[in-house]
Amino acid sequence: MKKIAICFFVIFSLMIFIKATAFAADKFAYVDLSRLFSEYSKTKDYDKILGDKEQVYNTEREKRVNEIKQFQEKINLLSDKEKEAKKTELEAKLKTLSDFDRQQQTDLRKDQDEKMKEILKDIEEAVRQYSEKEGYTMVFNDRVLVYQNKTLDITDKVNEILGKGIKR
Repeated sequence: MKKIAICFFVIFSLMIFIKATAFAADKFAYVDLSRLFSEYSKTKDYDKILGDKEQVYNTEREKRVNEIKQFQEKINLLSDKEKEAKKTELEAKLKTLSDFDRQQQTDLRKDQDEKMKEILKDIEEAVRQYSEKEGYTMVFNDRVLVYQNKTLDITDKVNEILGKGIKR
């Protein structure tokens, strides 16, 4: 009977040890992606660059709008026959402004998307570096978690890597 009890005890102990080892192998964490994104220096630099581009666009657009307004004021002083002759010219100017707006907005959006991809790639690389160094199995974005224990938050550590610069 003692042998059976010892055998069950050994088997039971081994099962607990194996189960504990399996759970210990997985190490999880999460990051506040929006905070990493907003605190990253590249985000601030790119915001300034895009803001400057947008300011140049707005200045040029305002100049074109003012030219159209002046042209319309001149047309209003003309006779109906002369107004009709200038109508196609006005429509061409309005179409040019519309094309300019569309192209500039497309370019700005494209620049913004490229910058965002670059920043997210840097964040992903920083998370990867830290996770590999510290042995994390999975790192989640905090927005997809219903509940998170603050002890699993590695945002500050990843932010330090971003602050030092990504080493690829």
